[in-house]
Order: sequence, then C-alpha cells, then structure tokens
Amino acid sequence: MLTDNDRLVAHVARLGEEHPPIPMDSVDFTVNDPAGFGARFGHVLDYMARVELEVDRNVLEISTMLPNPPEVDKRFYAEVWQPQEIQHGLILDRLQQVVGRPPATTDLDHVGLKLKVLGLLAHLEPFQDVCRMLYYLTGMATERSAVIAYNLLHDGVVETGEQAVAETVIGPIKRQEPGHYAFYQLSARAHWATLAAWQKWLVRRMRRISFAPVGVNNVSQLADFGDVMETLGVDHEGRDLAADVARVEQELLWARDRGLPVPDYVARAFREAVEAAQARRAVRLGM
Repeated sequence: MLTDNDRLVAHVARLGEEHPPIPMDSVDFTVNDPAGFGARFGHVLDYMARVELEVDRNVLEISTMLPNPPEVDKRFYAEVWQPQEIQHGLILDRLQQVVGRPPATTDLDHVGLKLKVLGLLAHLEPFQDVCRMLYYLTGMATERSAVIAYNLLHDGVVETGEQAVAETVIGPIKRQEPGHYAFYQLSARAHWATLAAWQKWLVRRMRRISFAPVGVNNVSQLADFGDVMETLGVDHEGRDLAADVARVEQELLWARDRGLPVPDYVARAFREAVEAAQARRAVRLGM
C-alpha cells in the first residue's frame, strides 16, 4: 500500500517529467496593441513577474527555516518548483518590457531576521515540524492564489484578442500551477496528522500573526496586490477569494470553529489590500 510519502515522491517525479520549464523559444511575444495591453495588464504582469522571480529568495528562506527538510521537499522546491517559477518570471518580465514597461524590481537574496531566528530554533526537530507546516500552508495559499490569478488573467487576455499571449504565455504558465498547489495540499494534509496538540496550537498562533498575501512584504506591495485583485476581478461574480485560497487551511486548522467560513486573518489581509489600493488611488487623484 502506498504511503503519503510514496504519493508525494511520485507526484514530484511526474511534475518534473511532464512539466519542464517553459522554453523561451516556444513563446510568441506578439502583442497587437502594446499600449492598450500595457495599460490594462501591465501592473499585473509586473507583480506576477516579481513574485515568480523572487522564488530564488524564497528558496533561501525555505533553506533557512528548514535546515533538515525531507528529501521529497528538497527535490520539489529545488528541481521542480524553482526552475519552473523562475522561467515564468523571465517570460512575464520580457512580456512587460515588450509592451513598454521597465523590468521588474526584485529582491532575490534578503532573508529577514525573523526567519533566521526560526531557522535557529528549527534545529530542534519538533520545532522544525512546526515550521514545515507553516511552509506548506504558505505554499498552499500562494499557489491557490496563482491558480486563480492566472485563470482570470488568461480570460482577460483572450477578451482583448491577444491570442499569442494567451496561448503561448499565460496558457502554459497556468497549466503548471495546479501541480504546485497539489504538492502543498498533499504535504499539509499528511503532515498535520502527525503533529502533537502543542505543535498544532503553535502553528495556529504563528499562522495568525504571519499571514500575508502572496508577494506582499510592505505597504506599497499590499496596495499593488489590491490593484491586481481589482484588475482581475477576483471578487466579481460572487467569488470569495479569501475562502477559496484558505479552504484547506480552514479545514485543517480551524475545523473546530464551525461558524467561521474563512480564517479572519486571511479575509482581513485581502480586504486591507483592496483598501490600500483604493486609498493610494485616491491620493494620486488628489481626492
């Protein structure tokens, strides 16, 4: 009978075999209306390119907070996830330059003090197990956000008639993201079941105070994320982004809180992103 680890190993191997990094020469960067496309989606491309390219820093952060991770985790983030995501970033960054925007500004090597402290504590295996759970939760939220965003972006690009971009840029990228989400979800479900009560309590506590939307490290980036949400229409047609992103997290960490449809810290973070974007826009308009 297959174990959870066997399933993860097989999943990672399949991702590597079936979804190699997208070759740059397979991409058609033809844009029929660069000015119009850039005006509508330029800031979205910039945000996504930055987040994808900063995976290099994310790997440094993971290595810091998990000094002794399982072999399957290392293979996933070093051999599958990082190469795929970096290529996504390079493609998106080139596309935004094609439509007349500057390249993304990235932070590729700064590891914060809090993560370094976590890394020191994580040399104690029980605490590293807590950090692993936080890593899986962050990965789930990040990749679920990416799945939603790329699907909505693809719909928007198709709507503009920019078929080359839809078919050779956004389409191939969005097909690779669900496999990443599946890895984190499988890992989170399996790992949560192994934690002691005190470890679960600590995960809940640390997650509540550390959650942030993908790519948000400061107030300006929070507003940028809000702009992306509004442009892609993630809250349109009754979609609840917070509930969608945190569905499995809610199930694992907060199942006992039956009346809570979504963790309050997730809902608050997304709401504050939209509010930050609106406030910045009002300042720019002199309102």
